[in-house]
Amino acid sequence: MNRTTLSLIAGATALAAVTGFAVLTAPDPTAADDGVATAAARLPVERSSLLCPTPSSSDLAETTYTSFTPVTKGAESGGSAELRPATAGRLAEKDPKDGGKDGEEQSGEDGEEETGEDGGGEETAASAKTGKPVLEHKKEPGKPVTAETSGGEEPALLGTAEGRFAPGWTVQQTTEVAAGAGRGLQGVTCTAPDTEFWFPGASTAAGRTDYVHLTNPDGSAAVVDIEVYGKDGALKTEVGEGITVKPHSSEPVLLSTLTDEEQTDVTVHVVVRSGRVGAAVQALDDSLGGDWLAASADPAGSLVLPGIPEDATAVRLVVLTPGNVDADLKVQLASPSGLITPAGNETVHVKGGMTTAVDLGDVTRGEAGSLVLTPTDRSVPVVAAVRVLRGKGDDQESAFVPAARQVGLRATSAGNTAKGSVLAVTAPEGAAKVKVTASAGSEGGTPATETYTIKAGTTQNIEIPVPDDVEGTYALTVEPESDDTPVYASRTLTAPDDGVPAFTVQTLPDDRGMVAVPHTEEDLSVLQK
Repeated sequence: MNRTTLSLIAGATALAAVTGFAVLTAPDPTAADDGVATAAARLPVERSSLLCPTPSSSDLAETTYTSFTPVTKGAESGGSAELRPATAGRLAEKDPKDGGKDGEEQSGEDGEEETGEDGGGEETAASAKTGKPVLEHKKEPGKPVTAETSGGEEPALLGTAEGRFAPGWTVQQTTEVAAGAGRGLQGVTCTAPDTEFWFPGASTAAGRTDYVHLTNPDGSAAVVDIEVYGKDGALKTEVGEGITVKPHSSEPVLLSTLTDEEQTDVTVHVVVRSGRVGAAVQALDDSLGGDWLAASADPAGSLVLPGIPEDATAVRLVVLTPGNVDADLKVQLASPSGLITPAGNETVHVKGGMTTAVDLGDVTRGEAGSLVLTPTDRSVPVVAAVRVLRGKGDDQESAFVPAARQVGLRATSAGNTAKGSVLAVTAPEGAAKVKVTASAGSEGGTPATETYTIKAGTTQNIEIPVPDDVEGTYALTVEPESDDTPVYASRTLTAPDDGVPAFTVQTLPDDRGMVAVPHTEEDLSVLQK
């Protein structure tokens, strides 16, 4: 084997390691059309991993999982996607009477049994004790598959997709809680495992119950540190270092058990010493409902927080700059008509290593909006999120919008409903065109596609092109057609209940369905000497 071939294999292996789950296929023969073939070939991934946290401890919880893979040209044939219960953790401990020990992966005939005749439509969740799949997706890509669970004993889920189901595989976990702390709608996009996460917007205050959910997909234990930063810097934590997460298990860590200090706004930093985990924060409020707080985009000098609901009654911005250097940020709102500066909140000063919170009120004023944070002078990396309230008085509900990664090549959103979904797209740096596709429904229907122009510096709530024959939930894909213009997006789900405007927001980063492999040209001249 010559050195050029070895180098190419090493490059592909390194790319797979970076994504944490990507396995490469043969080059896409159409790659030249996207203008990158001279530098790299874009290849569909062959295998994807996703982790869904324990949905709720409430007996009144009703959870829906929706699995979706967009159709991807050049993807492998065959394959499937499935979600299985984690085998250990606070809500998924294995019963000793059933044999086995915590952390053992289930196997055998029971572990392979299908929950549905063809893996489609609604399925009943299997017990964590059996290890049977909660959801299997074996139909053609391009159509969602759903599963439903209920009660407070449902475990975290470990997911794997292979072959044609791997590129862009997305799973939405949505839970409705009828009453109690965190009542309302709680939604989270199941995440890929990683080694570092930032969560500005968490809280240790009275009236808030925040859990940091850690899920380990691998066969060896993961070791995790949790750091907490308040208004005056790092908080002293009692047991935040060296937390062990058993193999194939999930560990919810109650944030208030890590520190005695009660603070309204803190930033949680999850660092994995050994292994990798999925991480998300479940923020439950005694009076303002609750939701999942997803990780902020990596620390950067400029950030975009897309898709703050137009009827938001209160918006609270939480920012942290890691390290000891202060940051000064310009605050702007990308509205439907362009970038505007909120009166009285033109800038925010963030002290190094300290969490800063700013109340922006009803900053959107009845229009679609996205927050855009940029440095006023020198660029200092920051992380950020906003807590959003809808409703008034006793009928308020809360959700979070973290700083988002770019849509990239394509973003995918699952679990959309006919009347309760809003897609927000923003292009803060320049005009952009985006192609939006609504999939077939989980219970039937046909897909549809429309192209939209987003003016520079604006946010647009897009009227989703859902055909009348779509039944059940559907998925969305967002594909920018302007390669040089950053585009950001989010999806809001609403489900009003007895006067409470329940809602949840998920940002739409690149779905990681494709990976770029550097192009190499073999030089045979040395062989001719």
